[in-house]
Amino acid sequence: MTSEDSDQSQALDLLNCLGNLKINLSILTSTRIGMTVNALRKSSKDDEIITVAKSLIKTWKKFVPESEDKKKTEKSKEESKDESRDQQRMKTNASKPSFSGDEVRSRCRDLLLGAIRGAGDMVEGVDEERCDHLATELEGGIFSQYKQTNQKYKNQIRSRVFNLKDKKNPGLRQNFLLGVITPDRLAKMSSEEMASDTIRSEREKFVKDGINDARLATVEGTKTDLLKCGKCHKRNCTYNQIQTRSADEPMTTFVLCNECGNRWKFC
Repeated sequence: MTSEDSDQSQALDLLNCLGNLKINLSILTSTRIGMTVNALRKSSKDDEIITVAKSLIKTWKKFVPESEDKKKTEKSKEESKDESRDQQRMKTNASKPSFSGDEVRSRCRDLLLGAIRGAGDMVEGVDEERCDHLATELEGGIFSQYKQTNQKYKNQIRSRVFNLKDKKNPGLRQNFLLGVITPDRLAKMSSEEMASDTIRSEREKFVKDGINDARLATVEGTKTDLLKCGKCHKRNCTYNQIQTRSADEPMTTFVLCNECGNRWKFC
């Protein structure tokens, strides 16, 4: 749970406690608790906190005598403004897909949103609303594959966050923001598909070298004392020649030192 979530939870607990206390005009006047609760209602983005705070204020208003028409009018105007603000906030929240109170999904979506926003280097033409939409769609695409917030789901979230933040691979985030890569596509991409061209080339070279080593290990080779190991400086070696390039180019010679196990190659 984030510190913000903890603060919201504590605020809601305190409001519920206030609702169970016996409050009178004397307490309201001396503590000015009504003003504090009203300030919390205005600043909070949590619908439940806003609802509980409004209920408390409405109850406490019964203890305050209203004798001046001017005060009533001003308060009525203020309440209308607040209500309009609250309705607008609720409409905004309602327009976003609901996570049904799932804290894990909500937190994962926020992690994706942070990675999509980046460190102030927003792509031209992309605004906060689009980032918010993309984060929601991407989280939904990942969740739809597992139907639960299990370890596989969390690993997929971490993988997307890491690759979107990777400074060596800015193209992935840029293509995602511009719509070249859709949320559904990114939700299903493998690590190899998300990697930059440089990383992809390094992986391909690693695999190719591994295949060559495997080939060398399965061929007995020819023993010779004409080659000298650069590591142990002994002349007890075995070499193999394998065609790793096109047929019209010379074969590659792989050498194994039978003394220390050192391997090398020369074309």
